[in-house]
Amino acid sequence: MNFWVFMFTMSLFIPLIMIGFGSYFVKKAPSKINAIFGYRTNMSMKNQDTWKFAHNYCGKLWQTLGLIMLPLSACAMLFVAEKEAYHISICGCTLVIIQMIFLAWPIIPTEKALRKNFDKNGSRKK
Repeated sequence: MNFWVFMFTMSLFIPLIMIGFGSYFVKKAPSKINAIFGYRTNMSMKNQDTWKFAHNYCGKLWQTLGLIMLPLSACAMLFVAEKEAYHISICGCTLVIIQMIFLAWPIIPTEKALRKNFDKNGSRKK
């Protein structure tokens, strides 16, 4: 049972991180463009306007996906609560792989939104 509790906790970690950082990025993007923390792509780092837009957009996606994945992950782990460690680990590892995909997926729509709203130089389109 201790292993299941550990895997249950770990399976909720990524959705909680997505909700937390998503909320942080929506409320307050990192104030300065930097190469260490934040949504860092060539397009998002063009200027302060693209930086804030990208963080707000990606943050909303992370919040939404995290809120969807949190109960789904908990339910998936409840199905293996009384199973052997092998089944618990397979379920937990599968969940983490799926969560990592959803963690990275917002890059695609965020970059599309940046290109839709800004030109190559980072100026807003009219």
